[in-house]
Amino acid sequence: MAVVEQLLRAESDGSISFGNYELASKQKLEDFKHEGDLLKVKTFKDITRLEANDMFVYESVPGTTVSHFKESEKGFDFEVEGPEDAQITLGLADNTEYMVTVGGVSEGKMKTGLGGKLSISVELSGQPVAVSVHTA
Repeated sequence: MAVVEQLLRAESDGSISFGNYELASKQKLEDFKHEGDLLKVKTFKDITRLEANDMFVYESVPGTTVSHFKESEKGFDFEVEGPEDAQITLGLADNTEYMVTVGGVSEGKMKTGLGGKLSISVELSGQPVAVSVHTA
């Protein structure tokens, strides 16, 4: 998988791809229309962040490239790639339990707090890693 040169793009399957961890300085793209939402992405080597309608959706430290990011009423599915391990935070429903799978391996159940944020660590080695987070 390659970095997303245009920072954010819609895929033919209805998902989106975003992020470029190779950038030395922060770049952003705002007001990207996708399926009725206005998306904003900020990305570079230190952080990648996605917002939808001014609401937090995704953040990784350090920066990553995310492909085929698909949100449903049950959660998220996507592939993530980066030059080193990343801490990923997702914006989900408040006080909800989720089943988390990283690289095909179950990480078990995790619960969000009042802010609805869920953080996971993903070991990255230059190859895309599939991540699935769905209500338990």
